[in-house]
Amino acid sequence: MAGTRRATIGRPREFDVDEALERAMRVFWAQGYEGASLTDLTAAMGITRTSMYAAFGNKEDLFRKAVQRYSAGPAAYATRALEEPTARAVATAFLHGAVETTTHPEQPSGCLGVQGALAAAPADRAVQDFLSDWRNDACSRLEDRFQRARDEGDLPATSDPGLLARFLMTVSGGIAVQAASSAGREELHRVADAALQAWPPA
Repeated sequence: MAGTRRATIGRPREFDVDEALERAMRVFWAQGYEGASLTDLTAAMGITRTSMYAAFGNKEDLFRKAVQRYSAGPAAYATRALEEPTARAVATAFLHGAVETTTHPEQPSGCLGVQGALAAAPADRAVQDFLSDWRNDACSRLEDRFQRARDEGDLPATSDPGLLARFLMTVSGGIAVQAASSAGREELHRVADAALQAWPPA
């Protein structure tokens, strides 16, 4: 009987891994990598540090998983935009999707991928590099899409796919920073429209 009781007491606490990761993602989104302490994370996730390490690894591992979740969830607009039929439609969906995600009233403001680790201690440089690679990958996918658009005649032959991709990344990053600084959704949609006025004609 006593052995059974000890086994029950020692059994790891059960929790919803998916829900815990969602909550961790929101903490990182709101506070950044360095600003999110293990105490903040485990409190939001409703688990102990031991359970967190067992399920997700260390803090850096958890952050990487949170960014993956962010990419597949709130930031999925970027992937959907690539499926639009024209380069202009891609740019429009990308920028307005950035506005919608960074200003959603039920989510932290700004962008996890932009603000998560712009500044990092030397020990956390790997996290900073990880997010830099994440952003550069998004830029590369846009460039590939615009290269195809140019090849198909949807963009002028003189257009620069790499420059257009970096232009969108720069504007969307600025939108994220402004959203985190409490800029309004409608105002940022107008900013996106203003940026799109510079888009090259087909």
